[in-house]
Amino acid sequence: MQERSFLSKWTNVKKENLKYGWQKAKKMKVCYLFLAPYAILFFTFIILPIITSIFYSFTYYNILEPPRFVAFKNYIDLILQDEVFLTSVKNTFVIAVITGPVGYILSFLFAWFINELPKWLRAVAVVVFYAPSVAGTAYTIFSIIFRGDAYGYINSFLLEFGLIDAPILWFSNPAYIMPVLIVVILWMSMGTGFLSFVAGFQGIDNSMYEAGYVDGVRSRWQELYHITLPSMKPMLLFGAVMSITSAFNVCDVPRALAGYPSTDYAARTVVTHLFDYGFSRFEMGYASAIATLLFLVMILCKKAISNLLAKVGT
Repeated sequence: MQERSFLSKWTNVKKENLKYGWQKAKKMKVCYLFLAPYAILFFTFIILPIITSIFYSFTYYNILEPPRFVAFKNYIDLILQDEVFLTSVKNTFVIAVITGPVGYILSFLFAWFINELPKWLRAVAVVVFYAPSVAGTAYTIFSIIFRGDAYGYINSFLLEFGLIDAPILWFSNPAYIMPVLIVVILWMSMGTGFLSFVAGFQGIDNSMYEAGYVDGVRSRWQELYHITLPSMKPMLLFGAVMSITSAFNVCDVPRALAGYPSTDYAARTVVTHLFDYGFSRFEMGYASAIATLLFLVMILCKKAISNLLAKVGT
């Protein structure tokens, strides 16, 4: 009897909550109307593709034929039989572990330093640091700097001082491909996360620093940890998400500089592998399985970083 009474009360509470929520939604229907265009676009181009990709990951689909359900075969082949995929996972994690945290920290530090500059100089510095992430000429610049003959800037410098006897094939020799790519990716990592940090510093109320000085803050590091970081948690989380996304989605830089495919798959990443199966071989089911695994890993990393940032300043 007590169990039935509890279930009855729980059902009534649920009905009341639904009724209250529906009444509130009707009162705010104009707000939902303004939200509708973005919601429709977000569902159409973000949510729906994710759901579709998860569905196709359990099928064999080559575009020309209807999808054929194969259960977990794509995932089993990926993990147990695809050696190139395992190589791409290793390369992706190496890039993510180095460029993700380092790029994130550098973005924050540069934004912190730039915030101390005069307003006109700060605007110039933001453009200078942000430009590499959107400049289409970046690949051309680095292809010249690391050119594999005596006319490349690095090879020319090393030959001039007798440090090497012959030009180094930077983007053909597997021993050099990954270190060079990491340098290039770091140089291009000052993107949207960097801009969010700059905006976050500008949005902190100066009265908070004055209150901190009264409460005993005596150094810039104490100011940073106890006032700046807690005040910038939304920007820090946004920057972390952008850093994760860019670190795990590396594809254009290896393809543009190291070739497609690269020597011994030394520059193969998960997204490059996905691109190969999706747009070169048209095995969309297999490519969807790769995308689904990458999506799950990024979600887990985002969750871990969110938990870490929740402890900042506490």
